Amino acid sequence: MAGLSHSNLSLISMIFLSGSLVMLWFIILSGVTSTPPLRQTFFLRADTNGITGAKPVSQWTYFYICGPDNTDCGPAHPALPLGSAWESNPRNAPEELVGNYGDNTTSFTYWYMWRFGWVFFLLALFFEVVTFFAGFLACCSRLGSAISGLIALTALLFYSVAVSLMTATFVKTRNAFVSAGRPAELGTYAFGFAWGGWAALFISSILFCISRHARKQQGTSASAPRWRRRKSVRSTRSYDGRRVKDEYS
Repeated sequence: MAGLSHSNLSLISMIFLSGSLVMLWFIILSGVTSTPPLRQTFFLRADTNGITGAKPVSQWTYFYICGPDNTDCGPAHPALPLGSAWESNPRNAPEELVGNYGDNTTSFTYWYMWRFGWVFFLLALFFEVVTFFAGFLACCSRLGSAISGLIALTALLFYSVAVSLMTATFVKTRNAFVSAGRPAELGTYAFGFAWGGWAALFISSILFCISRHARKQQGTSASAPRWRRRKSVRSTRSYDGRRVKDEYS
């Protein structure tokens, strides 16, 4: 990193940031189309056969509850309750998941864990987009690097909370289904995109901060030769003056 200029570091930061944004959009758009990799992107797949109002197999995505391969999806719903996969007061659903929230479909714990996770994903997306546009300033000035680094760290904070809540929510949900004797598995693509996006954002944030420091060092090194030249000129003039004085004395 020491041999890279601040502009190159900022450019690399934006590449990692772009990767994080792409992976986050893959998560959000899951269920919208059956095109790969969106078809394989879901948080949880579980056997919901026999649960009142549920599909034989349900897949939880960002906006939808779908069938296998993200087909036969229900209507899009913001802040989707976990219990939207079944009807109110369902029979045969894991008791841990059912409660008085979401029209008597979801328990207190799962209602708030996933809803807050959903909100923090949106906040992370917003600040990542702002960071992307601020990143163009980082290629030009120390102030731009500082602003981009600060916004990127804010996005990283929200993303960290979001991905932690997402992981806790669906790992606990899978365990509840397994405990009820129903097969369930986590979505490899969704978890990979979520944590891969977090890692890319983390690297981007660090590089933005390093690029600010690199620009400061470049400014210092650029000014040093001028200082040394001025000192050398003064020393030469002083020496020449003394020599001329000695010759005429």
